[in-house]
Amino acid sequence: MARWVRLRDRAGRVLVIANQKRGVLARYGITREEADRAAWTIDLDGHRLGGAAAVSRVMREMGGGWAVVARAYRLRPAAVVEEAVYRWFASNRSSFRRFGVRPECGEAGSGCD
Repeated sequence: MARWVRLRDRAGRVLVIANQKRGVLARYGITREEADRAAWTIDLDGHRLGGAAAVSRVMREMGGGWAVVARAYRLRPAAVVEEAVYRWFASNRSSFRRFGVRPECGEAGSGCD
């Protein structure tokens, strides 16, 4: 997720931090179990969103076409479907390694401890 956002957020509107970096979970009050289960966003006021809600928020912040796509999450039926798809993907993410889906900190030069 972190790499995906960095590649697409050309305006730099979203600060992306890999959850595997030392101390980041404690700094933002997220448990290892929460981080393993979902992506998270935390706004400047400390409001937290996880899963599809977090992805939608990031897309909205990135603006442009991504913000248009994110609008679907505001509709209850779409949000329910997005959450289900997100949960399925998150629980099966290791199956997507062949498509380049892997932890950012698992790569050389990632800056993770």
